[in-house]
Amino acid sequence: MEELQYSKIYGAENAGIPLVVIHGLFGMSDNWGTFGRNFGEKRQVHLLDLRNHGRSFHSEEMSIEVMVDDLSAYIASIGADQIDLIGHSLGGKVAMQFAIDHPEKVAKLIVADIAPKSYPPHHEDIFNALSAVNIETVENRKDVQIALEHYIKEPGVVQFLLKNVYIKEDRSLGWRFNLDVLKGKYTSFITVGVKSGIFKGPTLFLAGEKSRYILPEDKANIEKQFPKAIIKTIPNAGHWVQAENPQAFDAFVAEFLNQ
Repeated sequence: MEELQYSKIYGAENAGIPLVVIHGLFGMSDNWGTFGRNFGEKRQVHLLDLRNHGRSFHSEEMSIEVMVDDLSAYIASIGADQIDLIGHSLGGKVAMQFAIDHPEKVAKLIVADIAPKSYPPHHEDIFNALSAVNIETVENRKDVQIALEHYIKEPGVVQFLLKNVYIKEDRSLGWRFNLDVLKGKYTSFITVGVKSGIFKGPTLFLAGEKSRYILPEDKANIEKQFPKAIIKTIPNAGHWVQAENPQAFDAFVAEFLNQ
C-alpha cells in the first residue's frame, strides 16, 4: 500500500478548491500553522510534510520526481479534482514540477522564493552542524542548541532547526527529518532545476527582498516555463518570506487567490 504524506488540515470540507501548502528543506507543516489557521477560515487548507520531513514517512528515495508522485497520491486520496498550490523553496520546486506534469490538477500556483533553475550546493554549514550533534546522547534541546550554535551564527536558523527535535518513546531525542537521506541524496533534489515544460495557469512568484534565490535575470526563464507568471517582492524579508513578513506574504497570497 502506498504511503501518504502527513498533513494538517484546517477549514471545512466542500469550501471550494483546497489549498495545499508544501514547506522547504528541513521544514514541516508546523511552520505554516498560523497561515493555515488564517486561510482556513474561508477554505480548506492542507499543510503537507514532505517525505523524510516532519511526521511523514522516511524513505531511501528522495528526488523531485518521487515528491511529485507523493503529492499526486495525496490529492487523489482527498478526492480533489483541482487544487491551489503553494510551495516554498524545495516545496516550490516540487510545486512547479507538479504543475508542469499535471497542469489539469492546479488551478493557481504560488512559488515562494525559488526559481525553476538549478542551484549550487549551499547547505553545507547546516549539514555540518546537524552531523556534529549526537542527537541520541544529548540530554535536552538546550544541548542541541549549543551544539548547533558552534556552526550556525544566525539565531533564526538555529531556532528553525530546533523545531525538528522531538522526544522518542525511549525518552531519547531525535530529528523529525531523515538526516542521513537528506544529506546523501542532496544533489538529486536541490541542485537540479525544474524539468522542461510549461504551466499555462495563473502563477505568482514571491521573492524575498533580502534573498538571492530569485534574481532579476531569472525573470526570462520563469516566464518561459510559466508564461502567466507575476513576480512580486516581499519587503524586509529574506528566504523565509512567509515567516519574516507574514502580513505582506498573506496579503499577496489572498489577493492572488481571490482574483
